[in-house]
Amino acid sequence: MGTEELLCLAKMGDKAAKEELFLQYRPLLISRSMIEGRFCEDLFQELSITFLRCIDGFHVDETKLGRK
Repeated sequence: MGTEELLCLAKMGDKAAKEELFLQYRPLLISRSMIEGRFCEDLFQELSITFLRCIDGFHVDETKLGRK
């Protein structure tokens, strides 16, 4: 399943789609949670929350997916 379709499903409340998106982007979130070469759990949590909130606000062109 592609990212756009996962985003669309997640925006409609599909928890599994939201989780799949999070798992796909988790390595990026982890890499951005490093401060001076050390993993910062607090930063990871904040980035994770922001990422999940951004899913809800992200615009997906549903016409590309055959939906209206």
